[in-house]
Amino acid sequence: MSKWNPIVVRCLQDEAQALLDLIPELDENLDRAIDLILKCKGKVVITGVGKSGHIGAKIAATLSSTGTPSFYVNPLDLYHGDLGVITPDDLVIAISNSGQTDELLRIIPNLMERHIPVIGISNNRQSLLAKYSQAHLFLNVKHEAQPLGLAPTCSTTVTLALGDALACCLEEARGFKASDFARFHPGGALGKQLLTKACDVMIKDNLPTTSPDMKLGEAVILVSRGRLGICIAIEEGRVIGIVTDGDIRRAMENSQNRFFELTVRDIMTQNPKTVTKDTRIADIDRMMNQHKIHCVLVVDDNQQLIGIVDSFSAAI
Repeated sequence: MSKWNPIVVRCLQDEAQALLDLIPELDENLDRAIDLILKCKGKVVITGVGKSGHIGAKIAATLSSTGTPSFYVNPLDLYHGDLGVITPDDLVIAISNSGQTDELLRIIPNLMERHIPVIGISNNRQSLLAKYSQAHLFLNVKHEAQPLGLAPTCSTTVTLALGDALACCLEEARGFKASDFARFHPGGALGKQLLTKACDVMIKDNLPTTSPDMKLGEAVILVSRGRLGICIAIEEGRVIGIVTDGDIRRAMENSQNRFFELTVRDIMTQNPKTVTKDTRIADIDRMMNQHKIHCVLVVDDNQQLIGIVDSFSAAI
């Protein structure tokens, strides 16, 4: 055990409790904030100074990646000539733990004059930011993480989590889907898994197919020759069942001397899991985990086998 465990545990407990303390404060201001963002025809502009600014930048990135166009801008830049980046169709989320940050408050009159809605996030219900916001989200942070309780810790954690919660609400309200998420994340493993389809990775050659009447003695050879550990029963051109190497081992144990009399039909799993060529790899991976299987069969509209996706192919 590390000698630092007591401090780490206390910090984590303080921040976890701060998150729980936020829950009772969720009121009509949250509804108002969500409605304002949904009605916004432009972009959500997030601003804040110091640590609040760093958190604001992350919230802006999360909103943008989940269907709400957003960007972060430093209030000092706004005050010194960049207010033009905010259009009348935009909305501003202003973050300040005290709600009294001078650099932030200086831009509020301009926003009010141009009728640009402001959502304030602060830890002070009586602050000027709260007063001049159309919706004020109160953080309810009682203290920062110990031992000193001075550096922004609990307050930044709660603000960050609140930003994530806003993004989740907006996803639900807009019916944002995994396919939408994929369009904003085309690179990396996540984007590939969301965009790649079964037809892009499926095995198409030398598929281990057999008649359902094949004797298990022959099926053993078929299964052992392929790297997938399966054979697929085809009847009248359609998939009717699947036999795995595990099925064969269990049949050996249970039937003993009768093993070589059995056929694929006797032990196969009927109606195996199938997908279409357009099924996304993300959905296939979810299916394999849910049913604890290592491959799925790709079939056409007539249930004819056109390929196989195994766990290796799905793990792109």
